[in-house]
Amino acid sequence: MKRARTAVRLGLIEGDGIGPEVVRATRVVVDEALAAAGAPAVEWVELPMGHRAIDEFGAALPEHTLRGLEELDAWILGPHDNASYPAEHRGAVAPGGAIRKQFGLFANIRPARAFPGVRAAAPDIDLVIVRENSEGFYADRNMFAGSGEFQPSRDMAMAVGVVTRRACELIAHEAFRAASARRKRVTIVHKANVLPMTMGLFRDVCYEVARAYPGVEVDDEHVDATAAHLVRAAGDFDVLVTENLFGDILSDLAGELSGSLGMAASLNCSATRAMAQAVHGAAPTLAGHNRANPVALQLSAAMLLRWLGTRDADAAASDAADRIERAVAATFAAGIATADLGGQVSTAEFTEQVCARVHRR
Repeated sequence: MKRARTAVRLGLIEGDGIGPEVVRATRVVVDEALAAAGAPAVEWVELPMGHRAIDEFGAALPEHTLRGLEELDAWILGPHDNASYPAEHRGAVAPGGAIRKQFGLFANIRPARAFPGVRAAAPDIDLVIVRENSEGFYADRNMFAGSGEFQPSRDMAMAVGVVTRRACELIAHEAFRAASARRKRVTIVHKANVLPMTMGLFRDVCYEVARAYPGVEVDDEHVDATAAHLVRAAGDFDVLVTENLFGDILSDLAGELSGSLGMAASLNCSATRAMAQAVHGAAPTLAGHNRANPVALQLSAAMLLRWLGTRDADAAASDAADRIERAVAATFAAGIATADLGGQVSTAEFTEQVCARVHRR
């Protein structure tokens, strides 16, 4: 007997600055896309974070928000502006980082693609950066307790970079699976010429994992050479796999080459949970003016739906993801964009255009 599909429960965290506007714009698009795909409606679970949470609960990331996320497999996270939090809250780990660590979201998947109708420095760019998200050279993610940064004396500061075989294996498999569904090429990005132990381990383990994917071509580059190569010929790349800090930097570069960080989507995930989170920040000066570009979070939500569709063999969720991506591309191709991309429409107007197009095949 075929089991009836039930509504998926998704978390919704608005965050700070433009967060409420782009999260609401994303919610509307997800609802429209799922309806167009014939899927059950989402049961949205709203949870507080950021300034609103500080005002109401005395914490930027309240305990009951974390408890609420424990009951969910997937959620959409708006940007946070922890630099503007009251002084007593600024020293804590940023909410997004705390959530990633709490739920073991070891992979950060960041695509960069140029869209017709959007001016791009690299018009042929169409790549995915697969970034290890749990360790590396980010001091807030590589220790069981405390921070990987420390200061032995007033005039000296030090940092520990952690690279483990297990984390390298996990992220390499993510990269090779992604490449298997794309153009079947992985570039391992490292700096083993000056960090032979840590980056050498990362590179070598990725090559070991590559043997399980004989249909995927693999090569490697130093991170500085990769940055230059991206600027010169971004179209050469398919999937890049790298450690935390390198991935953060290269994905911002790739986002700008594709047109704007306002289009830079990302998914943080493990095998069992996923979080859609745009690459850009909270842009507090734009907040409340209906001018923010919602595309990055809308495309992140499409990635989330595709992750659910793959995990659950749910064709409707995958169809909804395709519909969002096609609708965004068609809206840009029609010359419709927000001000940051040289257009004239508002956040709400752009979202209305995308919603209309998700119903088209």
